[in-house]
Amino acid sequence: MSDVPAIGICFDRTFPACEVADYARRAEAAGLQELWLIEDCFFTTAPPLAAVALASTQHLRVGLGILPAVARTAAMTAMEIATLTSLAPGRVIGGIGHGVQPWMQQMGVRPASPVTALDEVLTTVRRLLNGETVDVAGEYVTAKDVKLEHVPSPVPPVVAGVRGPKSLAVAGRSADGVLLDAPCSLDYFERAKALCGRAPDDFEYRCFATLCVMPDQQEARRAAAPFLAEMVRLGHAGFQALSFHDDLRVLVERHGDDWADHAPDDWWTRIGAIGDLDDAMAYVGAMADAGAKSIAFFPADDLEIAHGQLETAGVIAGQLNAGG
Repeated sequence: MSDVPAIGICFDRTFPACEVADYARRAEAAGLQELWLIEDCFFTTAPPLAAVALASTQHLRVGLGILPAVARTAAMTAMEIATLTSLAPGRVIGGIGHGVQPWMQQMGVRPASPVTALDEVLTTVRRLLNGETVDVAGEYVTAKDVKLEHVPSPVPPVVAGVRGPKSLAVAGRSADGVLLDAPCSLDYFERAKALCGRAPDDFEYRCFATLCVMPDQQEARRAAAPFLAEMVRLGHAGFQALSFHDDLRVLVERHGDDWADHAPDDWWTRIGAIGDLDDAMAYVGAMADAGAKSIAFFPADDLEIAHGQLETAGVIAGQLNAGG
């Protein structure tokens, strides 16, 4: 196995904000290294959740996943990331993406060119976080002699939460890393690396991954199958990149949500941490060898189930750090 990736968990958008302190403490106690706060319209915003999570823990790194580029000005986004970093130096990971475009339309901020908007925002935010005075008049970003009064130290990484080829290319040139959405298959991860065009030793490849671990391998596969089938139907990039995508799509069309019993064994550990604990470790090991800096598991939207998944992720982290 290559360098050991950080193992983390996400805080689902459906979870009440009042649960974040307890959730963060549970994550840290379980031995997880990262917690990612999900920001989706129109649920909760990530920065205040992050502030509570940071104040409730001692070592846990906290990621903003993912701030829509155009929902705030670039200067305000930089200020929020810098403020969080001042609360917990070295424990913040900034995350910026396009945002879901219909949601951006609802708020009246949908850009004509989401790729250009993201590029301008990433560039400006990172310059500000590095203490530069920024004077720019772009298509989507205006900053006139702007400089942060509280420059963060150390400067936090800012990753791009993106999927498409053009956006991954932007991430490669304008961000410190990329965050690939769940379900992040191994094939998708490898494709994203090629499109970003950056080596893992100077660029952070992070991902959200599917987690469904049970003592009975096949029971876990069956439990995960309906969610994965929906991702296939939606054409999620994590599945379109699979070498066996066409065969998988045929299985879903033929068997619906009950396709799991008809899939070859070697598919599963390329899709996610699905099956028994050994299967989960095989997926994590393959992602580590591919250059993943961190793997954050996306939990169920039921908080009690998520607490159990959090503990499972902690077991994975423990085995990983103990050498398997």
